[in-house]
Amino acid sequence: MAAPLAPASAGLGLRRGLLPSLQAASRDDFDFLECAPENWIGVGGRLGAAFEGLAARHPLTCHGLSLSLGGVEPLDETFLRRLRDFLDRHRVTLYSEHLSCCADDGQLYDLMPVPFTEASVKNAAARIRHVQDALGRRIAIENVSYYAAPYQAMAEADFILAVLEQADCDLLLDVNNVHVNAINHGYDAADFLARMPAERIASYHVAGHYDEADDLKIDTHGAAVIPEVWDLLRQAYRLHGVRPTLLERDFNFPPFADLVAEVRRIRAMQPSPTQRNTGRRHGFRQ
Repeated sequence: MAAPLAPASAGLGLRRGLLPSLQAASRDDFDFLECAPENWIGVGGRLGAAFEGLAARHPLTCHGLSLSLGGVEPLDETFLRRLRDFLDRHRVTLYSEHLSCCADDGQLYDLMPVPFTEASVKNAAARIRHVQDALGRRIAIENVSYYAAPYQAMAEADFILAVLEQADCDLLLDVNNVHVNAINHGYDAADFLARMPAERIASYHVAGHYDEADDLKIDTHGAAVIPEVWDLLRQAYRLHGVRPTLLERDFNFPPFADLVAEVRRIRAMQPSPTQRNTGRRHGFRQ
Protein backbone atom coordinates (compact mmCIF):
# COMPACT_ATOMS: atom_id res chain seq x y z
CA MET A 1 0.00 0.00 0.00
CA ALA A 2 1.21 3.52 -0.78
CA ALA A 3 2.27 5.92 1.95
CA PRO A 4 -0.65 7.83 3.51
CA LEU A 5 -1.37 11.31 2.26
CA ALA A 6 0.15 14.18 4.20
CA PRO A 7 -2.46 15.94 6.36
CA ALA A 8 -1.73 19.20 4.54
CA SER A 9 -2.74 18.11 1.04
CA ALA A 10 -5.39 19.24 -1.42
CA GLY A 11 -7.01 17.11 -4.09
CA LEU A 12 -9.37 17.22 -7.04
CA GLY A 13 -11.99 14.79 -8.32
CA LEU A 14 -11.01 12.53 -11.21
CA ARG A 15 -14.00 13.09 -13.49
CA ARG A 16 -14.31 12.03 -17.13
CA GLY A 17 -15.15 15.57 -18.16
CA LEU A 18 -11.82 16.72 -16.72
CA LEU A 19 -9.61 14.00 -18.21
CA PRO A 20 -7.80 16.15 -20.81
CA SER A 21 -7.11 18.90 -18.27
CA LEU A 22 -5.96 16.44 -15.62
CA GLN A 23 -3.65 14.71 -18.08
CA ALA A 24 -2.08 18.05 -19.02
CA ALA A 25 -1.93 19.38 -15.46
CA SER A 26 1.25 20.13 -13.60
CA ARG A 27 2.07 17.92 -10.64
CA ASP A 28 1.88 21.09 -8.54
CA ASP A 29 -1.76 21.74 -9.42
CA PHE A 30 -3.04 19.22 -6.84
CA ASP A 31 -1.66 16.67 -4.38
CA PHE A 32 -4.00 13.78 -5.10
CA LEU A 33 -7.01 12.70 -7.17
CA GLU A 34 -10.22 11.10 -5.93
CA CYS A 35 -12.42 8.79 -7.99
CA ALA A 36 -15.59 6.76 -7.55
CA PRO A 37 -14.46 3.13 -8.08
CA GLU A 38 -17.84 2.22 -9.58
CA ASN A 39 -17.10 4.57 -12.48
CA TRP A 40 -13.76 2.93 -13.32
CA ILE A 41 -13.79 -0.74 -12.35
CA GLY A 42 -13.65 -2.76 -15.57
CA VAL A 43 -13.32 0.27 -17.84
CA GLY A 44 -10.92 -0.31 -20.73
CA GLY A 45 -10.02 1.30 -24.01
CA ARG A 46 -9.05 4.96 -24.26
CA LEU A 47 -10.82 5.95 -21.02
CA GLY A 48 -9.29 3.08 -19.09
CA ALA A 49 -5.83 3.93 -20.35
CA ALA A 50 -6.29 7.58 -19.37
CA PHE A 51 -7.38 6.53 -15.88
CA GLU A 52 -4.48 4.13 -15.45
CA GLY A 53 -2.04 6.85 -16.48
CA LEU A 54 -3.41 9.34 -13.98
CA ALA A 55 -3.57 6.75 -11.18
CA ALA A 56 0.07 5.85 -11.81
CA ARG A 57 1.16 9.48 -11.81
CA HIS A 58 -0.80 10.82 -8.82
CA PRO A 59 -1.82 9.47 -5.39
CA LEU A 60 -5.38 8.17 -5.59
CA THR A 61 -8.18 8.16 -3.04
CA CYS A 62 -11.61 6.60 -3.57
CA HIS A 63 -15.13 7.67 -2.63
CA GLY A 64 -17.77 5.02 -3.18
CA LEU A 65 -21.32 5.43 -4.45
CA SER A 66 -23.14 2.11 -4.22
CA LEU A 67 -22.55 0.16 -1.00
CA SER A 68 -25.78 1.45 0.59
CA LEU A 69 -24.33 1.35 4.09
CA GLY A 70 -27.58 2.57 5.61
CA GLY A 71 -29.79 0.21 3.62
CA VAL A 72 -31.11 -3.27 4.27
CA GLU A 73 -30.52 -5.01 0.93
CA PRO A 74 -27.75 -7.66 1.20
CA LEU A 75 -24.29 -6.33 0.48
CA ASP A 76 -22.94 -7.30 -2.94
CA GLU A 77 -20.09 -9.67 -2.07
CA THR A 78 -18.95 -9.96 -5.68
CA PHE A 79 -18.62 -6.19 -5.92
CA LEU A 80 -16.77 -6.06 -2.60
CA ARG A 81 -14.19 -8.51 -3.96
CA ARG A 82 -13.77 -6.46 -7.13
CA LEU A 83 -13.54 -3.29 -5.06
CA ARG A 84 -10.82 -4.76 -2.85
CA ASP A 85 -8.83 -5.77 -5.93
CA PHE A 86 -9.22 -2.24 -7.34
CA LEU A 87 -8.11 -0.55 -4.11
CA ASP A 88 -5.15 -2.89 -3.71
CA ARG A 89 -4.05 -2.60 -7.33
CA HIS A 90 -4.06 1.19 -7.21
CA ARG A 91 -2.54 1.33 -3.72
CA VAL A 92 -5.42 3.39 -2.37
CA THR A 93 -4.84 4.45 1.23
CA LEU A 94 -8.10 6.36 1.77
CA TYR A 95 -11.49 4.85 0.91
CA SER A 96 -14.78 6.40 1.95
CA GLU A 97 -18.49 5.84 1.40
CA HIS A 98 -21.74 7.68 2.07
CA LEU A 99 -23.78 7.07 5.20
CA SER A 100 -26.97 6.62 3.21
CA CYS A 101 -29.22 4.16 1.42
CA CYS A 102 -28.95 3.75 -2.35
CA ALA A 103 -30.38 0.29 -3.08
CA ASP A 104 -33.82 -1.35 -2.87
CA ASP A 105 -34.19 -4.41 -5.10
CA GLY A 106 -31.52 -2.81 -7.29
CA GLN A 107 -29.64 0.47 -7.42
CA LEU A 108 -31.66 3.65 -6.84
CA TYR A 109 -28.95 5.86 -8.38
CA ASP A 110 -29.46 8.39 -5.61
CA LEU A 111 -28.31 8.79 -2.02
CA MET A 112 -31.41 8.45 0.14
CA PRO A 113 -31.59 9.46 3.82
CA VAL A 114 -31.79 6.87 6.57
CA PRO A 115 -33.80 7.10 9.82
CA PHE A 116 -31.87 8.48 12.78
CA THR A 117 -32.78 5.65 15.14
CA GLU A 118 -30.97 3.14 17.32
CA ALA A 119 -32.02 0.33 14.98
CA SER A 120 -30.56 2.24 12.04
CA VAL A 121 -27.32 2.80 13.96
CA LYS A 122 -26.95 -0.93 14.63
CA ASN A 123 -27.77 -1.82 11.03
CA ALA A 124 -25.32 0.66 9.51
CA ALA A 125 -22.57 -0.20 11.98
CA ALA A 126 -22.87 -3.92 11.27
CA ARG A 127 -22.71 -3.30 7.52
CA ILE A 128 -19.68 -1.03 7.87
CA ARG A 129 -17.86 -3.62 9.98
CA HIS A 130 -18.60 -6.25 7.34
CA VAL A 131 -17.30 -3.98 4.57
CA GLN A 132 -14.12 -3.25 6.53
CA ASP A 133 -13.53 -6.98 6.98
CA ALA A 134 -14.22 -7.68 3.31
CA LEU A 135 -11.91 -4.90 2.11
CA GLY A 136 -9.19 -5.61 4.66
CA ARG A 137 -8.97 -1.96 5.64
CA ARG A 138 -10.56 0.73 7.72
CA ILE A 139 -12.99 2.96 5.83
CA ALA A 140 -14.45 6.42 6.39
CA ILE A 141 -18.13 7.33 6.21
CA GLU A 142 -19.33 10.68 4.93
CA ASN A 143 -22.00 12.85 6.52
CA VAL A 144 -24.43 13.25 3.63
CA SER A 145 -26.80 16.01 2.57
CA TYR A 146 -30.48 15.10 2.89
CA TYR A 147 -33.75 16.86 2.20
CA ALA A 148 -36.33 14.61 3.84
CA ALA A 149 -36.06 13.22 7.35
CA PRO A 150 -37.99 9.92 7.41
CA TYR A 151 -37.75 9.51 11.17
CA GLN A 152 -35.49 11.24 13.67
CA ALA A 153 -35.38 9.77 17.14
CA MET A 154 -31.99 11.46 17.58
CA ALA A 155 -30.17 14.42 16.12
CA GLU A 156 -28.01 13.96 13.02
CA ALA A 157 -24.79 14.54 15.00
CA ASP A 158 -25.79 11.96 17.61
CA PHE A 159 -26.59 9.46 14.87
CA ILE A 160 -23.23 9.92 13.16
CA LEU A 161 -21.34 9.70 16.45
CA ALA A 162 -23.13 6.48 17.38
CA VAL A 163 -22.40 4.86 14.00
CA LEU A 164 -18.72 5.85 14.19
CA GLU A 165 -18.42 4.36 17.67
CA GLN A 166 -20.28 1.11 17.01
CA ALA A 167 -18.65 0.51 13.62
CA ASP A 168 -15.20 1.68 14.77
CA CYS A 169 -14.61 3.46 11.48
CA ASP A 170 -13.41 6.90 10.40
CA LEU A 171 -15.23 10.02 9.22
CA LEU A 172 -15.01 11.94 5.97
CA LEU A 173 -16.29 15.34 7.06
CA ASP A 174 -18.01 17.16 4.20
CA VAL A 175 -18.24 20.78 5.30
CA ASN A 176 -20.51 21.77 2.40
CA ASN A 177 -22.99 19.12 3.53
CA VAL A 178 -22.83 20.57 7.04
CA HIS A 179 -23.69 24.01 5.63
CA VAL A 180 -26.49 22.67 3.42
CA ASN A 181 -28.07 20.57 6.17
CA ALA A 182 -27.75 23.32 8.77
CA ILE A 183 -29.79 25.68 6.59
CA ASN A 184 -32.28 23.08 5.34
CA HIS A 185 -32.94 21.58 8.78
CA GLY A 186 -32.39 24.56 11.04
CA TYR A 187 -29.37 23.69 13.17
CA ASP A 188 -26.12 25.48 13.95
CA ALA A 189 -23.28 24.44 11.64
CA ALA A 190 -20.55 25.49 14.08
CA ASP A 191 -22.10 23.41 16.87
CA PHE A 192 -22.30 20.41 14.55
CA LEU A 193 -18.62 20.77 13.60
CA ALA A 194 -17.60 21.04 17.24
CA ARG A 195 -19.32 17.75 18.06
CA MET A 196 -17.46 15.72 15.44
CA PRO A 197 -14.63 13.54 16.83
CA ALA A 198 -11.27 14.88 15.67
CA GLU A 199 -9.55 11.54 16.23
CA ARG A 200 -11.78 9.86 13.63
CA ILE A 201 -11.63 12.49 10.87
CA ALA A 202 -9.70 11.04 7.92
CA SER A 203 -10.34 13.80 5.39
CA TYR A 204 -12.55 16.71 4.39
CA HIS A 205 -14.63 17.58 1.33
CA VAL A 206 -15.58 21.05 0.12
CA ALA A 207 -17.95 21.77 -2.77
CA GLY A 208 -20.42 24.20 -4.21
CA HIS A 209 -24.20 23.91 -4.12
CA TYR A 210 -27.35 25.39 -5.65
CA ASP A 211 -29.50 27.99 -3.88
CA GLU A 212 -33.08 26.87 -4.51
CA ALA A 213 -34.31 29.34 -1.87
CA ASP A 214 -33.03 31.14 1.21
CA ASP A 215 -33.97 28.11 3.30
CA LEU A 216 -33.32 25.37 0.72
CA LYS A 217 -29.84 24.52 -0.55
CA ILE A 218 -29.18 21.61 -2.94
CA ASP A 219 -25.83 19.81 -2.80
CA THR A 220 -24.91 19.69 -6.49
CA HIS A 221 -21.10 19.86 -6.73
CA GLY A 222 -21.75 22.05 -9.77
CA ALA A 223 -20.64 25.49 -8.60
CA ALA A 224 -17.79 27.29 -6.89
CA VAL A 225 -17.36 26.99 -3.12
CA ILE A 226 -19.05 29.91 -1.36
CA PRO A 227 -17.44 32.04 1.38
CA GLU A 228 -19.55 30.49 4.16
CA VAL A 229 -18.27 27.01 3.29
CA TRP A 230 -14.67 28.22 3.16
CA ASP A 231 -15.25 29.67 6.64
CA LEU A 232 -16.56 26.29 7.84
CA LEU A 233 -13.48 24.54 6.49
CA ARG A 234 -11.29 27.05 8.32
CA GLN A 235 -13.27 26.34 11.51
CA ALA A 236 -12.89 22.58 10.99
CA TYR A 237 -9.12 22.94 10.63
CA ARG A 238 -8.98 25.03 13.78
CA LEU A 239 -11.15 22.62 15.78
CA HIS A 240 -9.94 19.26 14.51
CA GLY A 241 -6.69 19.82 12.65
CA VAL A 242 -5.72 19.71 9.01
CA ARG A 243 -6.50 16.59 6.98
CA PRO A 244 -6.34 15.80 3.25
CA THR A 245 -9.04 17.95 1.67
CA LEU A 246 -10.81 17.40 -1.65
CA LEU A 247 -12.48 19.94 -3.90
CA GLU A 248 -15.55 18.23 -5.37
CA ARG A 249 -16.77 19.37 -8.78
CA ASP A 250 -18.90 16.94 -10.80
CA PHE A 251 -20.29 19.00 -13.70
CA ASN A 252 -20.68 22.54 -15.05
CA PHE A 253 -16.90 22.70 -15.15
CA PRO A 254 -15.28 26.15 -15.27
CA PRO A 255 -11.89 26.76 -16.90
CA PHE A 256 -9.44 24.35 -15.30
CA ALA A 257 -7.44 27.27 -13.94
CA ASP A 258 -10.45 28.21 -11.78
CA LEU A 259 -10.48 24.74 -10.20
CA VAL A 260 -6.75 24.93 -9.58
CA ALA A 261 -7.30 28.30 -7.91
CA GLU A 262 -9.81 26.69 -5.51
CA VAL A 263 -7.34 23.89 -4.77
CA ARG A 264 -4.73 26.54 -4.03
CA ARG A 265 -7.16 28.26 -1.70
CA ILE A 266 -7.38 25.01 0.27
CA ARG A 267 -3.58 24.90 0.42
CA ALA A 268 -3.46 28.52 1.59
CA MET A 269 -5.58 27.55 4.59
CA GLN A 270 -3.24 24.65 5.43
CA PRO A 271 0.33 24.91 6.77
CA SER A 272 2.97 26.67 4.70
CA PRO A 273 4.95 24.62 2.13
CA THR A 274 7.88 24.23 4.55
CA GLN A 275 5.51 22.73 7.11
CA ARG A 276 3.55 20.53 4.71
CA ASN A 277 6.02 17.64 4.85
CA THR A 278 6.78 17.79 8.56
CA GLY A 279 3.39 17.10 10.10
CA ARG A 280 1.95 13.76 11.16
CA ARG A 281 0.69 11.80 8.20
CA HIS A 282 -2.82 10.47 8.43
CA GLY A 283 -3.97 7.20 6.99
CA PHE A 284 -6.46 4.50 7.85
CA ARG A 285 -5.39 2.37 10.75
CA GLN A 286 -4.92 -1.25 9.81
